[in-house]
Amino acid sequence: MHPALSVIFFTTASGAGYGLLALVGMLFIGNVPVSREAALVAIVLGLGLVCFGLLSSTFHLGKPERSWRAFSQWRTSWLSREGVASVISFVPSLWLLWLLFDSTVIPDTVIPLAAAMTFMSVITVYCTAMIYRSLPTIHQWHNALTVPCYTIFALMSGAVIFNAILSVMGSVDLNVTALTCLLCMWGLILKRRYWSFIDTTRHSATPESATGLGQLGENTGKVSQFEAPHSSENYLLKEMGFVVARNHALKLRKLASILGFWLPFLFCGLSIVSNHNMTGTLLSVLAVVSLCIGMVIERWLFFAQARHVVTLYYGADAS
Repeated sequence: MHPALSVIFFTTASGAGYGLLALVGMLFIGNVPVSREAALVAIVLGLGLVCFGLLSSTFHLGKPERSWRAFSQWRTSWLSREGVASVISFVPSLWLLWLLFDSTVIPDTVIPLAAAMTFMSVITVYCTAMIYRSLPTIHQWHNALTVPCYTIFALMSGAVIFNAILSVMGSVDLNVTALTCLLCMWGLILKRRYWSFIDTTRHSATPESATGLGQLGENTGKVSQFEAPHSSENYLLKEMGFVVARNHALKLRKLASILGFWLPFLFCGLSIVSNHNMTGTLLSVLAVVSLCIGMVIERWLFFAQARHVVTLYYGADAS
């Protein structure tokens, strides 16, 4: 699939934003001591990332002014459900933000709102993942690893950012740092399993099954392309026939693994050893920078290595 930058920025930015909101909510629910100032900064930044992601997604639309119509198809469309869930998630998030501005607020009163914020954030990320998971025509997306990857990557991104916020504000929590390192390794394991899956499995559709000639026998029913369907590139080839060279993809996978998972893990781990001084703060910030670059590369590959079955009619191999 053609890796549109608007969709890449949307999924990475909004995922990190919702992951940040979900993590802050979970800390409140678990009665983990978090300073009110750090929570305020985290929620504001989380909502900012979500807004940036949602706005960037409209640049991929042919007619952005009609994007409001997507909300009406929530019964059948995961894209519409994502839009509805994203709007609903703003209610508990903004309400909780408003309460936290009052320094006299009782902590127990924010727990229901924190739970709602966490729930809606996770639901929104789930809906985003299901947009791709629900497409049986794209083998690289229609598998059991798509939703877990999206969910863990969102929480991992949120944890790395929140760990940096705590470090900058001088209120580091070792539990948050340890959770961040754990999520980085969990995300790497899931991503490697995903890459292994798309490398070793194929879509069940073939030119033989599409034409019905496969039932004639292994040799008799073999289908080969005699002539290209079009003399020039068309929309299907541009959007659904994008191909990235295998060697190029392998290099980008290594880069995504290092920048998106290993370096954030190492930087956060080293920040603990440094006793969270100025060096630890710098390492925590570098973890965020590395994560952002790595996640953009990972998401670019997620789209670039996906292939629609319609490309079989243009001479592509089954994948």
